[in-house]
Amino acid sequence: MTDTTSAQDARCITQRPATVYEKLNALAHNLWWSWHPEVVTLFQSIEPTRWRQLGHNPIALLKEFSPDRLETRAYELALHTRVDQAYRRMVQYMTTRPVWAQQNVGVLGSKPVAYFSLEFGLHESVPIYSGGLGILAGDHIKSASGLGVPLVAIGLFYDQGYFRQYLDAEGWQKEEYIDTKVEYVPLDPALDKDGNKITVRVDTSNGPIFARVRKMAVGRVNLYLLDTDMEENSKEDRELTSTLYGGNSRTRIRQEIVSGIGGVRALRALGITPGVYHLNEGHNAFAALEVIREKMDDNGMSFEDAAREVTEQTVFTTHTPVIAGHDYFEPALIEEHLGPLGRQLGLSQDALMALGRKNPSDPNENFCMTVLGMNLSRYVNAVSCLHGKVTRHMWRCLWPEKKSESEIPIGHITNGVHVPSWMAWQMKTLFERHMPGWTEESIDPAVWEQVHNIDPGELWETHGVLKNLLIIFIRLRLTRQLRRAKASEDDILKAQAIFDPNVLTIGFGRRFATYKRATLITQEPGELAELLNDPDRPVQLVFAGKAHPADKPGKRLIWEISQLRKDPRFENRIVFLEDYDINVARHMVQGVDVWLNNPRRPLEASGTSGQKAVLSGALNFSVLDGWWAEAYDGTNGFAIGNGSAHTFDAITDERDRASMMDVLKNQIIPMYYDRDEDGLPLEWIERMKNSIATLAWRFSAHRMVADYTQKAYLRAAGGITAEIP
Repeated sequence: MTDTTSAQDARCITQRPATVYEKLNALAHNLWWSWHPEVVTLFQSIEPTRWRQLGHNPIALLKEFSPDRLETRAYELALHTRVDQAYRRMVQYMTTRPVWAQQNVGVLGSKPVAYFSLEFGLHESVPIYSGGLGILAGDHIKSASGLGVPLVAIGLFYDQGYFRQYLDAEGWQKEEYIDTKVEYVPLDPALDKDGNKITVRVDTSNGPIFARVRKMAVGRVNLYLLDTDMEENSKEDRELTSTLYGGNSRTRIRQEIVSGIGGVRALRALGITPGVYHLNEGHNAFAALEVIREKMDDNGMSFEDAAREVTEQTVFTTHTPVIAGHDYFEPALIEEHLGPLGRQLGLSQDALMALGRKNPSDPNENFCMTVLGMNLSRYVNAVSCLHGKVTRHMWRCLWPEKKSESEIPIGHITNGVHVPSWMAWQMKTLFERHMPGWTEESIDPAVWEQVHNIDPGELWETHGVLKNLLIIFIRLRLTRQLRRAKASEDDILKAQAIFDPNVLTIGFGRRFATYKRATLITQEPGELAELLNDPDRPVQLVFAGKAHPADKPGKRLIWEISQLRKDPRFENRIVFLEDYDINVARHMVQGVDVWLNNPRRPLEASGTSGQKAVLSGALNFSVLDGWWAEAYDGTNGFAIGNGSAHTFDAITDERDRASMMDVLKNQIIPMYYDRDEDGLPLEWIERMKNSIATLAWRFSAHRMVADYTQKAYLRAAGGITAEIP
């Protein structure tokens, strides 16, 4: 077992469950199952219809069976051997230290990483995420588990999560919040060394906030989630952890002191002494202040000395160049919530505010969490090469002594995705036959070069299976949407036959923020209709995504797309899928031919949805922004524009739209429909292979976590001296 896995965490191993029911429950209570297709299909086979209806939640499924009834069901389906094999594989995983860890984690074995994030996207059955930041955090800890990096994660447990989305009769987004049944989530109380349930307290100027600490097993990594729904709290504070990104600035700062300050106190109560603190975005920057307080109390240090030591231990990752993505708080909110901690630190209100101000001496400036994070971290990184350049320019004011932006100490580690979570199992099976060792050496580019040895027909057939599954999914989802909206039977019948598996299918799925320009492709409806309805070379588009409840311009983009469905020219060519989540994203990235991404450069810090699409053979068609700016080589996908942006957004938008249509008409569509005598688009398939060979290893979360370990974590823990590039 890894150093951060206790005997308590491994009860399923030490107690050796004897029955099918016990073994399946042990599997269900560790999210390891979610990235192992053979275990997913094991749960699914127990009762396929209920599995789908219950949102692929194994705990909810098992609660519908008594132990005796489940034993009977296992006998009827001959599941005993599959259950034993799955359980044995998990035991082996949990009790084996990976080779990579043995060779690379060094001092982290005794000084684990504490990874703080306000959201974690792990699986659709655990709704404590909203979008890209949370998915990235979930993939990060999964890959830390896979590599064996000693890491614990800290966040909040949201009992309503993010909102469920549906469109009303007019096509406008509506939000619905649903209580999550805690008993259906793989949570256990976090216990101290004496076996007592852990509760933490965070003091504010108007009273304390209490939070219980819950534990979730994610492979070898423990995720600790703080929950304020306790009788000791006021109604306001009990609801602090009910919804993700809900409420106002007061709600947000109270969530962030619970996550940051409360998170550090939870680690202390657990007996965990981290060697590294990784703050995933500014939301968690208060954690650094609490660690400083601990060092002052424990070691009699001055604030300056403690801050210097904590700064050496802290890694800070910033994820967006969009100003709205950075938290700012007024002085009154800081005094109310940080006043008690500030006084313990020996800081005046002005000195405390200065830590979060671009200009420390400006009394009119609000407190910025990103500034606090950067001021208290020696290791600051952006999430792509281009984002690093943009971030150095954006925050250059924090280092006025630097003569050029190239000297500013902000590097980059480009985001990646957890390959086992996002690659379709059909593609995994194909790779296992033709690419020996790819799972063990997934960050070795030489292993991925073997994709060129796969027969073109076999790769195309596998992609075809995935595309058919996506179309079935689209038909089911659209039918359900129309039934809820009380559509006519004629419309429902049409939905049940919508989309053609032989037609070029383009997917667009992400948050509907205006800078992501979801409607760029629809700006000239006449031209688009002609393109989509070409009798010989048609195209179909599937959209999905949520706008923040307060983002009216983002909601309007969804409305505009919904209106196209009412136009006869588009009713069989454009679909909008409601309630974008991990499940919808998984189907889309695994089944489309092309993944479309057209943000307004350079506002896409990284973007990871296109990285997921790579894994199952979809080709990226993107603006040269974020990760694609360093990934595209001319043979592994398609580019929109040439990487330039005009001073006026309207001109940039029109240039990019024109480039998009040009590439579609003259490159993508002809290449897709150019077939040999066997009906294979050989040039397209070769580009699929180039995409997988050049991108799958490079933009994997295993590579990302390896980079963090070798370039940031080990140095922060005192192991090596390499810097973030």
